[in-house]
Amino acid sequence: MLPTADVSVRPAVPGDETRIAAIQLAAWRAAHADVLGEVVLDSLDEQAFVEQWHQAVTNAPGPGYHVLVACDGPRVVGVASVAPVAPADPLQAPGGIVLALEVDPPDQRAGHGSRLLAAAVDLMRADGADQVQTWVVDGDTAREHFLSGAGLGPDGRTRRLATGPGPDDEAHVVTEARWYAGI
Repeated sequence: MLPTADVSVRPAVPGDETRIAAIQLAAWRAAHADVLGEVVLDSLDEQAFVEQWHQAVTNAPGPGYHVLVACDGPRVVGVASVAPVAPADPLQAPGGIVLALEVDPPDQRAGHGSRLLAAAVDLMRADGADQVQTWVVDGDTAREHFLSGAGLGPDGRTRRLATGPGPDDEAHVVTEARWYAGI
């Protein structure tokens, strides 16, 4: 029998939150340095991220909220979180949104993101969703390429988010595009 890599996706458990926060911050620093800037990235409070992930892992707000981690052997190398989206019409099926999908930069391009997205979509389907959506920061061409390869595409909706003070202490604003696919 040929040896195989020990890679997997599992639900996050208490104790994963510190590693999840570190992965998210490292991924943001690698992917969004040009868009968010040093001032914003340096102002991120890792402990606050740890606390928020602890809440998400231990106290989901309701059905349809999930936090998953990708593992390479015993090491947590990625995270995905999903939430339900109520349908615009009560006669339609609900949707799901990928709130976070990050892989530690040294572990990227090894299939972890694809496994996380597939597991997230499986959970959304099990919860009754018929579509998936996520938001992509302008300029994140790597994420756009990844999502496009997974069958998602922009649906034309955008939003602008204030991310904190910029270098001149004025609000730093980023634009995100919504990506979507039927599942």
